[in-house]
Amino acid sequence: MRWKNHIVSGVVVLFPLAVSAQIDPIKRDLIQMGYNQPAEGREPIAAYAYYYHNDPGFERTNLTLRLAIAPTYLDSELGIAHALGPQTDVGLGLAGGGFADNYNEIRDGKWIQGESYDGYGGELSGSIYHLFNPSQQIPLNFVARLSGHYSVYADDETAANFKLPDNGGNFAFRTGLRYGGIEPTLFPELAMELAVWYEGQIRTDSGGYGFQNDRQIELASHLFWGSAALSYTWPESKQNVFVRIVAGTSVDADRLSAYRLGGYLPLVTEYPLSLPGYFFQEFSARDFALINASYLLPIAPNERWNLIFNGATANIDYLTGNGQNGNWVSGVGAGIMYRSPSDRFKCVAAYGYGVDAIRASGRGADTLSILLQVDLGRLHSHDFHPAQPGHWQGWNWMLGR
Repeated sequence: MRWKNHIVSGVVVLFPLAVSAQIDPIKRDLIQMGYNQPAEGREPIAAYAYYYHNDPGFERTNLTLRLAIAPTYLDSELGIAHALGPQTDVGLGLAGGGFADNYNEIRDGKWIQGESYDGYGGELSGSIYHLFNPSQQIPLNFVARLSGHYSVYADDETAANFKLPDNGGNFAFRTGLRYGGIEPTLFPELAMELAVWYEGQIRTDSGGYGFQNDRQIELASHLFWGSAALSYTWPESKQNVFVRIVAGTSVDADRLSAYRLGGYLPLVTEYPLSLPGYFFQEFSARDFALINASYLLPIAPNERWNLIFNGATANIDYLTGNGQNGNWVSGVGAGIMYRSPSDRFKCVAAYGYGVDAIRASGRGADTLSILLQVDLGRLHSHDFHPAQPGHWQGWNWMLGR
C-alpha cells in the first residue's frame, strides 16, 4: 500500500497507485482534488490533484486504457480483455515521476523535517484479472500483480547527519480476491465490497540508514489486509450511508512499507486509511483495524446541498519507533457538499476533530478539508445501472426492493 506525494512551490500532490484492482469497464473522465489543512502544528501540506481517464475500447474493442495524471506523476495501465481466456484479462502498467516516493517522519504529533526526505521513482507492472462468476450480478475477481519499482532519494531540509536510504529496487507481488467493488468517485450512490489481499516486497538494497544507522530497511516485507465496505442511498430521500472496515497485519514491516493512517483524503489511494482531524499519514502501523462511517443528508428540495457527518476509530499496533501513548485513536467530522444539477460537479468543505491527537496544547486537533470532483464525461442519471460497478440489479434483490 504505497502513497505518492510531491512538494513543489508549496503544493503537494498525492497520487494513488493501483487506482483499480481490476479493469474498469466504464468510460470516465474525472478531475479529483483534495486538501487538508491543520489548525495547529506543522505537517507536510497534504493534498491530491489528478486527472483520471478510463477508455474501454481504446484502439480495439478488447483494449482498455487507464491513465491517472498528476502534475509530476503518471500512472497508466493497458488492459487486454480475454488475453488468457474468456474470463481472464491482462494489464500492463507503467508509472513514475518526480517526488513519487517522498517520506515524512511524524512522531508524537510532530512532523520531523530533519528525518524526512524526497523520493523519485518509476515502475513497470503486469497484472492478471480473472472473473469467477460471469453470470452473477456482483463480480468475484481474482487479481495477481507483479511489479518492479526503482527509487532514488534526495535531501529536503533533511538533517546533515541523517543518512538517506540507498537508492534501489523493490519487487512486489500482490494477489487477492475482490467481491464487488467501489467506483473511484466521491460518495458513490450504491456499492459494496469484500476483499482480502496479500503483498510481498523484496528490496535489492536493504540495511541501515538514518542517524548512525538507527533504522532499518528490511530485505523483505509482507502485508496482509482485508476490507468490507457498503454504500447505500435511499431512493426517495437520497440519504446516503457509507461504512468501511479495513484491517491489516504485517511481517517485517519498516518505515517504507508500514501502513500509514490519518487525514481525510478519500480518493488519495485505493484504500484510504482516513482518520478525520489528524495529520495525513500521522500514524505508522504494523497492525491495525479501522472503521470509517459517513452519512449524507440532503437539506434542499433538489438534493443539491447535503450535510455530511463522518467518524472513524482505529486500534493501532505502532511501528517500532513511531508509537504514542494509547493504541485507540478516533476522529469525527462534519461538513457540507454541493453538487450541480447534472452531478458533474461536487464540492465538499468539511471540519474534522482528532479526539486523541497529540499537540502542543494537549490532546485534540482540528483540521479543515476541501474536496472537489469534476466529471468531464457523460451526464449521470440517478437510476441504478447494472453494468456499472456498484450499481448492480442484484441490489434490488439483496435489499428487498
